[in-house]
Amino acid sequence: MSGTSEGPAPAADFVRRAVTERHIDTPSRTVMSPHPSDGAPPGPVSGEVHREHPQPLTDAAPGTGPSPLPGRTRGAAFAAAPLAMAVVDRGDVIVTANETLGLLLGTGSASLDGRTASDLVDLASDARTWHAYREVLRGRQARLRCTRRIRHPDGHSLWVQVTVTPLPGEEAVLMSVADISSRRELQARLRHLQMHDPVTRLPNRTLFFERLTAALETDAYEEGGTGRIGLCYLDLDGFKAVNDTLGHRVGDRLLGAVAERLTRCAEQAGHARAATPLVARLGGDEFALLVEDSTGTEQLADLAESVLKALEVPFDLSGRRLSVSASIGVVERRAAGTTATGLMQAADTTLYWAKADGKSRWTLFDPERNAHRMTRQALSSTLRPAVDRGEFTLEYQPLVSMEDGGVRGVEALVRWNHPQFGMLTPNRFIGLAEEDGSIVQLGRWVLATACRQARRWQLDHPDTDPIFVSVNVAVRQVWDSDLVADVAQILAETQLPPHLLQLELTESAVMGSAGRPLQALQALSDMGVRIAIDDFGTGYSNLAYLSRLPVSVLKLDGSFVRSFQYETLDGADGHSDSADEVIVEALVQLAHRLGLTVTAECVETSAQATRLRGIGCDTGQGWLYSRPVAPERISELLASPAVQAGAGKP
Repeated sequence: MSGTSEGPAPAADFVRRAVTERHIDTPSRTVMSPHPSDGAPPGPVSGEVHREHPQPLTDAAPGTGPSPLPGRTRGAAFAAAPLAMAVVDRGDVIVTANETLGLLLGTGSASLDGRTASDLVDLASDARTWHAYREVLRGRQARLRCTRRIRHPDGHSLWVQVTVTPLPGEEAVLMSVADISSRRELQARLRHLQMHDPVTRLPNRTLFFERLTAALETDAYEEGGTGRIGLCYLDLDGFKAVNDTLGHRVGDRLLGAVAERLTRCAEQAGHARAATPLVARLGGDEFALLVEDSTGTEQLADLAESVLKALEVPFDLSGRRLSVSASIGVVERRAAGTTATGLMQAADTTLYWAKADGKSRWTLFDPERNAHRMTRQALSSTLRPAVDRGEFTLEYQPLVSMEDGGVRGVEALVRWNHPQFGMLTPNRFIGLAEEDGSIVQLGRWVLATACRQARRWQLDHPDTDPIFVSVNVAVRQVWDSDLVADVAQILAETQLPPHLLQLELTESAVMGSAGRPLQALQALSDMGVRIAIDDFGTGYSNLAYLSRLPVSVLKLDGSFVRSFQYETLDGADGHSDSADEVIVEALVQLAHRLGLTVTAECVETSAQATRLRGIGCDTGQGWLYSRPVAPERISELLASPAVQAGAGKP
């Protein structure tokens, strides 16, 4: 405990006079050195024996105040005072003590005379307190107040508050000792209530973070620990439904029962170890099991498995059987360099993964998966301003006639030239743009840029048939913006003929469309814009509904093309799944009967192209013909009568 410097107590002069009076006839005695060494409590100085001569007491001058009490009365008051006190000389030896101190320490007051004061109240066990006490003995500090825990002779412990004050004009100090055990017990009870959850009686969030912070700050290697820390962060699946249907009282009882099972799991896990994992309720239906000095992920995985198994057994609450499961995020890592905030963020992220993966399971923290999540967040926060900063660009992949190899159109594919992550393909950011609504702004930019480029090709190659440009449209663009008005305005500004624009929507977005989306598609079709269904064959495949949509093109999903035919190593054709060929052939025939054209995606080999041509596909798209390329490369292809296989490869 730290010492504090204050002025002398108001009763100091009274005690000094009382003590002086009591020791008028005191024989000579050994006096401790007034300046003990810094390394240990002061001891007697050999050969230094001093006699004390009491100073005579004089009454106050007339008119200066009340007359002092007689010496015998003052001595009796000191002896009978309810506060335990002792006079200690500069050498840390008790000169005299009252009866109250003797009773407090379990000895008579007479037996305390000549004893070392610091030993009786344990002042030397704490270096900071010991130093402050010596400073008071030397007269360099005005006062010391500290709290100590001492052992009573009958075996129980006492909490006492020790105050040491110099006696003016005397080579001694006054030490008072107050029993504060009851106050400490009350403080301990109040702290327990403050640091524990009233529903489950487990440590609460505050105490959990105290323990976590202390564990991270401990030098485990000096303590013989592993230097690692583990955490199981769990959330009950479906607990809200229990509260909503059965009431909070039943919910609280369920939380209490869960807490008991978690505690048993922790105790069982701690049988073979020196420390038992700390179980805490962090709030709501969230619990945590903290493992200090963990031995690795296997230990945490075993603990998580035991928790899941313990919660599998239904709970019997007054005849009502309730079942509950949990999702658990598991984190285990070196304590060095880890912060409480960082550990909890990792645990919270991993818990989210466990719920997203299907609940009723535990998931281990994956740094690579977390890095992807962090990248996703970074991209999301910079997506909107990236359009204004001009960080996006378009590449174009040719749509080639299966009959003569001529370029019929191109698909515009957006790229993000991110200043930190480099060139990003659409699968890295389109989903984010759809989530936060920035797809409307980005989609409008893509549409305008692609139409402007298509018009430029038309003007630059007047002697060739103009090619159309195909632009992907998200369903949110139809709902959150006036797509029809945007298309009409862009076509007017770029002077691109409507039939040279093709809009692609996924099958899942088009099938089942009603109301505004269907009206928008019909208006665009009436305008002369081509409508294509992208990735056809992977969604609803509602062929009957297809006949009622204003669609002009089907783009077969690349999974069909990849699987139904390929080239073997010896150059012969092979078949991996002839059923896919039958499906593709049927879809092509149906599309043609409905007046639709068919484009095959992901054409990568000449064997695939040959078979697709035989089936009747109208156009093909894939690396066999060209990868997505810059607009200048498309201009070069337009100057050729036909696209050679691999013409667009780097």
